[in-house]
Amino acid sequence: MTREELSTLLQPEVRQAIEENIERDPLQVALDRGIVHAREVASQVKYLQRARTKLPRLYEARAIIPQRAFEQSSSEECAAAKRMRGSRLLDLTCGLGMDAVAMAERFERVVAVERDEVLADVVRENLHRMGVENVEVVTASAEEYVSSCEEHFDWVYADPDRRTAEGKRVVRLEDCSPDMVALYPALGRITERVAIKNSPLFDVEEAFRLFGDCTVEVLSLAGECKEVNIYVDGRGARIVAEAVGRERVEYAREEVVDSPCEGDFEAEEYRYLIVPDVALQKARLVQHALRSKADVWSNNSFGFAREKVEGILGRVEAIERIEKFDPKALKRELRGVGVDILVREFPMSVDQVRQRTGMRSGAQRRIALTRIKGQAYTIFLK
Repeated sequence: MTREELSTLLQPEVRQAIEENIERDPLQVALDRGIVHAREVASQVKYLQRARTKLPRLYEARAIIPQRAFEQSSSEECAAAKRMRGSRLLDLTCGLGMDAVAMAERFERVVAVERDEVLADVVRENLHRMGVENVEVVTASAEEYVSSCEEHFDWVYADPDRRTAEGKRVVRLEDCSPDMVALYPALGRITERVAIKNSPLFDVEEAFRLFGDCTVEVLSLAGECKEVNIYVDGRGARIVAEAVGRERVEYAREEVVDSPCEGDFEAEEYRYLIVPDVALQKARLVQHALRSKADVWSNNSFGFAREKVEGILGRVEAIERIEKFDPKALKRELRGVGVDILVREFPMSVDQVRQRTGMRSGAQRRIALTRIKGQAYTIFLK
């Protein structure tokens, strides 16, 4: 967002136009010649509509939302799930400021550093609209602020920018900005605890390689992996998987044992399918978490149980029958039927399965597809 765009969005007539068109199709708004600054109004209508679910506080405040900052921002639910508390927190990568807003409820003082002058002003405006008074936004780079900082913080938090100057997406922490691996040694002068938010594609084992004894936390929301967070806080090496708002499991890393089932897959014996939450899968905890509860052949597969199990980070589905995967048989039975398809460790995508069998998307029937010991199976669910 440019300074000129921000100035435009702060004009009273533009604010009124956004409010009057908040429920309209953004494309229609952009083409409406009767709207002052229609392009800017349409952009804000688009992102406010998307914020209604992801960032409801911004929506209710009719905040100003730049596109790029919105895309990388934590959702309010994920921001609230971060388990940091104390007196003072330093957020080195303010962005849209939603992590800082969430932390403001658990810290007396939050300093949020933002290198983009315009985005820093956007956040200051939005904080005022939301009535948040204990967040101070400082315009500087993370490196500049840390090098001159004389204050001690209970926590330092960062959500590094995962796009290069050319717009290319990156995952390696060393390729992000700021480079938290390079900056980390300097942080020891101002804090004992550091938290870093990463892409959901970030490898959990990479965290231990980079930071040694740390806590790695995988967060999922509505069945989708959202964040992989690193906490360097002196608690030792730990792995956490959490479905936000539902369940959470935590293990010392040294306790985690992979225990793939060594026996044959006795299809006729299993009555329940366990669908591990994606957080459990991403954290590579499926085998450990389901140990003694279900048979599992890998950390990316389903679990199978003879009796119904409780206390699972995931869901349990009753099995109708299990058969070897046969596209022709499925085509005969389910062609044209609306079928909900679950896939884990299967050589075909859901779209490819639909193309071969003629199954439509829908909820009349439900099946799961997987491969165990080289054999593909269809699990018909009740």
